[in-house]
Amino acid sequence: MSKNFELLQSLAKERDLFDTSTDTGATVMPAARPVEVNPVESSPLQLAADEGQRDELGKLVQRVFLQSGSEELRCVLFSGAEPGTGCSWTCARAAEILASQVAATVCVVDANLRAPRLHQEFGVENHHGLSDSLRAGDPIRSFISPVRHNLSILSCGADPSGSRALLSSDRMRSRLAELKEEFDYVLIDTSSVSTGNETVALGRAADGVVLILKASSSRRDSARETIQQFENAGVRVLGAVLNQRTFPIPAGLYHRL
Repeated sequence: MSKNFELLQSLAKERDLFDTSTDTGATVMPAARPVEVNPVESSPLQLAADEGQRDELGKLVQRVFLQSGSEELRCVLFSGAEPGTGCSWTCARAAEILASQVAATVCVVDANLRAPRLHQEFGVENHHGLSDSLRAGDPIRSFISPVRHNLSILSCGADPSGSRALLSSDRMRSRLAELKEEFDYVLIDTSSVSTGNETVALGRAADGVVLILKASSSRRDSARETIQQFENAGVRVLGAVLNQRTFPIPAGLYHRL
C-alpha cells in the first residue's frame, strides 16, 4: 500500500525523528498513528481533497484542535520545512474541515507574503488583506472575506512584498490579537523558515506550529534544523505532516505504533 500523507508526532526525541531505511531520500518520522491518504495522480496543490484525503485530514484536525482531554489550541501556524511542500493546500483543507466539524468561527490567514496562494485555494479576490491591514487603522474585520457561514479568510493583500518586515512587528501581534478576539480558531499559512525569519516571529504569538514536509524533497537535516529553530525561539512544534508520500511505510514502523 502506498501513502502520500501522514500526520507525524513525537518530535521531541532525536533518536525517534527519522527512519531512513528506504532508498528514496525522503524522511520518515514515527508517530502515535500515522494519518495517510491514497496517492493521487496530480499534485495536491492543484485539486480539492477527495473523500480519502478529507478523512485523513479530518484526523489531523481532530488531533491538533479537537482531541478530547487535550489543551485548547486556537491559533496554529502551518509552515513548510522548505518551499513547495503543499503547506497552503494543507492549511486550507484543514480550515475547511475544522469549520465543517464545529459551530465555532474559523479564520484562515495568508501570512505567506513571499508566495501567497490561499486566495486561489478559496477562489477569492486578493486586493484587500493582511498586508493592507498592517498599514491601515481599520478594524481587522474590514479586511476579511467570508467563505461560508463560519469560515472566513484574511488573504495576503494587495502589496505583500513590501509588508514582510511588518510580520515581525508589534503591529502584526496586535492584528493577531484582534483575530483571536474575533474568531474561535485561527489557522495561519506561513512561508518556510528557510526563506525568512518572520515565520518564527509569528510562531511566538501562536499556540504552536504544524510543520509540513514533502516526501520527495524534505531532508532529515533541514527538518531537524527547522524544528530546532522553532524550539529555540520557544515555539511549540505540535507535529508534522509528511505530504505527497508515494512509497510504502516500512512494516517495522507499523509494528512499533
